[in-house]
Amino acid sequence: MSEERDDIVILVDENGEEVEFEHLDTIELNGNEYVVLLPVDMSEEEKAIDEVVILKIEHGEEEDSFVSVDDDDELDAVFEEFRVRMEDEFDFEEQ
Repeated sequence: MSEERDDIVILVDENGEEVEFEHLDTIELNGNEYVVLLPVDMSEEEKAIDEVVILKIEHGEEEDSFVSVDDDDELDAVFEEFRVRMEDEFDFEEQ
């Protein structure tokens, strides 16, 4: 039996496939909003990597969209904010 969860975000990848993500956090930083997502269906090997997906929220007139962030400094700043906010909930490895 599967339960319905309100923290699941479904995105469409470059191949047109739907991919489910768990919404971990929404972060406002430097005048922008970002979502931090964790892929739901990962293999055991992928789970060992423990990577999150960070996307910028672009607000449109009719709907919002998520876009990838290409700037490494921007990604690092968002992840650092996420790490600080969630340090009690997750074990983060030091880099």
